[in-house]
Amino acid sequence: MLEKFSIPDTHKDFKINKLHFSNEDLAKVAYNFIKEGEPHEGEVGEFLLDWVKSSKFIEVKTSGSTGGSKKIKVRKEHMINSALATGKFFELPAGSTALMCLPAKYIAGKMMLVRAMVLGWELDLVPPSSNPLDNLYKTYDFCAMTPFQLDNSISRLHLIKKLIVGGGAVSPNLQKMVQGLNTKVYETFGMTETVSHIAAKRLNGKKKKTSPFKLMPNVHISVDARECLVIKAPLISDDVLITNDVVEIKTYKQFYWKGRYDNVVNSGGIKLFPEEIENKLSEVINGRFFFIGMPDDALGEKLVLFVEAYFSEELLSELQVKVQSLKELHKYEVPKKIYLIQKFEETPNGKIHRKNTLRSKMK
Repeated sequence: MLEKFSIPDTHKDFKINKLHFSNEDLAKVAYNFIKEGEPHEGEVGEFLLDWVKSSKFIEVKTSGSTGGSKKIKVRKEHMINSALATGKFFELPAGSTALMCLPAKYIAGKMMLVRAMVLGWELDLVPPSSNPLDNLYKTYDFCAMTPFQLDNSISRLHLIKKLIVGGGAVSPNLQKMVQGLNTKVYETFGMTETVSHIAAKRLNGKKKKTSPFKLMPNVHISVDARECLVIKAPLISDDVLITNDVVEIKTYKQFYWKGRYDNVVNSGGIKLFPEEIENKLSEVINGRFFFIGMPDDALGEKLVLFVEAYFSEELLSELQVKVQSLKELHKYEVPKKIYLIQKFEETPNGKIHRKNTLRSKMK
């Protein structure tokens, strides 16, 4: 039997593209978006139709960044609770202006709509693109972007007061680029199963030292035997979620992200975390690069460095000197070999596909 759920009335201050819509209006505007709107508006319409249905659940696609994309069901009640937590954490009251530049077919885009309806935001829709701020001249209180979008929006980021970045780790180089900006930029941590983010950390501001992720309200964490994060958040998930993210818990409300368990390199019995080493190396390499383990008869795995660049003996020698002279690197963190690759393999949403890049090199 289908479980029923009555969504709360939209907030009196809620607007999409300057127009207020009540619950009764949502189906009408949804049909209008689907029939007459642009593709991104059609996706918004599809979600709004699902939202006004009496079902307790919304079907959501995962991004597929750690495996094949799949569909899961999330509770509307959990989406509402997540929206309330975001409003409280980032201090975004009714009447806040927000820009939606993410596709509504994924959880990040859906949650922008839910936040606007529940919290009373004035939401403007623009087509999802690599440079969503290019044709805008209005200032917004809040926006959510992917790291790729942020990378292409630095010169116009003054239009956003508070920005959250999710859907992938923010590279050290990108973290450098947001320093000194007036925009408050936050990296978020979460997944589709947690209905968007469960934690966030400020990437710019006065503190230069690496800051930990701070938990949203009503989220509890621990680690398993692998030192991977375990999330208990009954207001946004019915299940205790066991992740593949290796973390170091600082306090009951804060943690440091060390890297993906899938990426850990076991070299001669020593565990090396590529993402941690990449942070250190960002001081001397500006372009895209990553560490990965390669099979080795003596060590089991050896740590190697891949750099996206045209091959030249001169560049290779220069990089070897820079890496070996970097004091922050422990001796085990110095790569056994450096490979220059003209173009990295990528996932469908533009992230570096480490293992496929390695495979293409080993062919």
